[in-house]
Amino acid sequence: MYDSKIKSPEADRLFEAILTLESLEECYRFFEDICTIREIHDIAQRLEVAAMLRNGETVASIAAKTGASTTTVSRVNRCLQYGTNGYSLLLDRQKDK
Repeated sequence: MYDSKIKSPEADRLFEAILTLESLEECYRFFEDICTIREIHDIAQRLEVAAMLRNGETVASIAAKTGASTTTVSRVNRCLQYGTNGYSLLLDRQKDK
């Protein structure tokens, strides 16, 4: 079993709520209420950066294409290399669709 650093009853409630969303529209409605536009943009950008890194693109190329800072690209790369495999889990599932 995965032992998360952020595990709490509140986090459990949040993630269980997210798992009940049934459509893209419901996701937009929920996330627009719970996050700022900037937070949603940043999270979406990080996922895009992760996909580009897995496709072998360079840090400089990704920063230029996405507008992400090289610090953000490097942080995402560290997560891909040494993190909890969350990015890889999502990207693999998206690839399978």
